[in-house]
Amino acid sequence: MDKLKKSLFWILPSLLALVWAIPLFWMIVTAFTNPTYRMTLFPSTGFTLDNLRYVWEAVPFDAYYKNTIFIVVVTFCVQFVLSTLAAYALAVLDFKGQLLVYVIIFLQIIIPNDVLIIPNYMTISDLGLVDTKLGIMIPFFGSALAIFLLRQTFKSIPKSLTEAAILDGASIWTIIWKIYMPNAKSAYLSFAVISISYHWNNYLWPLIVTNSVENRPLTVGLAIFAKSKEANMQWANVTAATFLIILPLLVAFFIFQRQFIESLTHSGVKE
Repeated sequence: MDKLKKSLFWILPSLLALVWAIPLFWMIVTAFTNPTYRMTLFPSTGFTLDNLRYVWEAVPFDAYYKNTIFIVVVTFCVQFVLSTLAAYALAVLDFKGQLLVYVIIFLQIIIPNDVLIIPNYMTISDLGLVDTKLGIMIPFFGSALAIFLLRQTFKSIPKSLTEAAILDGASIWTIIWKIYMPNAKSAYLSFAVISISYHWNNYLWPLIVTNSVENRPLTVGLAIFAKSKEANMQWANVTAATFLIILPLLVAFFIFQRQFIESLTHSGVKE
């Protein structure tokens, strides 16, 4: 019975992993084969790099990459600072209405981002930020999920460390930098995975708020390319463009997969 349980423990996850890997395998194989109008998991034509060259020349992917990297990095950096300060205030400091503020922030996790598209767009329009990178980023500068994760982690750190640091003359910034942040590495890494992957793949909001190549991210560029005449309705070209977009995330995952899994396990986040 024990052997059967161990076998099932390995067989079932392996089968699930195989099912999830089939679309990725099909995309990669198709991206490196000669263009065709048919979809096949095992193409008979030879491998080629022409699809990647064609897509890179037909679409301004260099501009899309710069826009996406800028949006992802700046958004995460702002979230990092604001969420750290908010989590410290909610976990360590005592002030009136603290519980109410925490409940309001927690409720924001339940509300889907798509529900807020109309009010967010009206606000961005009033600020004159339509078709700007700041207009894409600003609705995500405050992250309720990051505040929640960091608050829970900060609450587990003994307050005696803070009191001892204050007696030694440490400022609040020093306490946050040298005590709380080093003890919350798993929470920071967990949120980094979630934030970077979400904003790298975010499509609907950038599609609505951008109109020019100078501000479009990769996902919007891919959608426009897939519908354009340059794609020629050939799956090889579309999958080649998709491969160029997901390649950085794939490489990052394979390099840091152990850290990703450990951070998500330690923080209790299930994605």
